[in-house]
Amino acid sequence: MASTAPSKPLKVFITGASSGLGAALARHYGAAGAQLGLAGRRIEGLQDTAAGLDARLYQADVRDAVAMQAVASAFLSEVGTPDIVIAAAGISVGALTEEADDAPVFRAVMDANVLGLVHTFQPFLCAMRTGGGVLCGISSVAGVRGLPGGGAYSASKAAATVYLEALRLELKQHGIAVVTVAPGYIDTPMTRVNPYAMPFRMSAPAAAAKAARCIARRRAYSVIPWQMAWVSHLLKWLPIPVYDAIFEKAPRKPRGLPM
Repeated sequence: MASTAPSKPLKVFITGASSGLGAALARHYGAAGAQLGLAGRRIEGLQDTAAGLDARLYQADVRDAVAMQAVASAFLSEVGTPDIVIAAAGISVGALTEEADDAPVFRAVMDANVLGLVHTFQPFLCAMRTGGGVLCGISSVAGVRGLPGGGAYSASKAAATVYLEALRLELKQHGIAVVTVAPGYIDTPMTRVNPYAMPFRMSAPAAAAKAARCIARRRAYSVIPWQMAWVSHLLKWLPIPVYDAIFEKAPRKPRGLPM
């Protein structure tokens, strides 16, 4: 009877791994034996995430392109070319255009949620072109329509979705899949401050498992969970007067400085 060689462990690099969905994704892949590279701003959070896992830790902010270049170089040297790169880092905070003090908040959110994707993926592309792989960007249902009080976040996630779509087309010729995952509400510290109902809220481990299935199937665009996919489809096609009447007075995410 012929023996089959054991498959090599996946090499997975994840940003935003110090908490929330990024941490849950790290634990999901780590439990399956993956070799992990975990990046985040808080080293203590990364250490908590990495407990018991085969992981290298990199303290860095995705808004810092130079730092992310150094992190990617370290991962490539220590672990090798990743099979999967997941850009899960992000900032969600309320902000208002009428408030002059919120201008830096808008910049921080856009830098993290949009340019953070670029800074995460770009350093790995040269190496991945020889063997393919998957890049996954975490967008959000919040990017489907503009939410009052959440203009920075909604705009950043809409931009992220369109950027990832363009990147998907650019990289197809190189055998690199680009997967966009747009979650609804996930039970994380970022959402627990929301002063409104959050239908179909998922636990972080459940969201991570769903996102991992999308990645394994190389699905171009997925909204999770499926119930929220129906909601997002409805929201996208609501006529403007109807949408405005429903959401004009909707509760708003608290303003504040990005965490």
